[in-house]
Amino acid sequence: MSLIVNGSEVSAPADPRTSLLDYLREELHLTGSKKGCNQGACGACTVLVDGERVLSCLTLAVQVQGRAVTTIEGLADADGLHPLQAAFIEHDGFQCGYCTPGQICSAIGMAAELARGLPSHVSADLSADATLTREEIQERMSGNLCRCGAHNGIVDAIHATLAAEMPA
Repeated sequence: MSLIVNGSEVSAPADPRTSLLDYLREELHLTGSKKGCNQGACGACTVLVDGERVLSCLTLAVQVQGRAVTTIEGLADADGLHPLQAAFIEHDGFQCGYCTPGQICSAIGMAAELARGLPSHVSADLSADATLTREEIQERMSGNLCRCGAHNGIVDAIHATLAAEMPA
């Protein structure tokens, strides 16, 4: 069994009970994803699996065998930071930084949901493409908590990045 983490094939953990979060942090030494509540309530552990956001504390590593896992470490490339990472810096989207990796991975997954036209609870018209408003971003990011007060900067960073990427 193997999985692909940040573009590299790695062996699955020997213990099938190992969470994806523990596998990433303890066996692969990718410590960007944080263990917040370890109950799926805070979003600090959010990573992307085949481009979709998942809570790695609630996912067993063996559940993602053969799939592509992207962590915060896998977003930047040789040319520099991912645009959302740069936007978090520009818009003061972090203070302590503990939730930042999960926030960024979740926002990237959210952008893919928007691109697919998936509605949210606050979408006015379920059959139309979602409009990128602060309210829409706040609703879609509600599973990722920031406890130190950088919420406005987080929303600003996401809005600025997605607005630049979305067709007019």
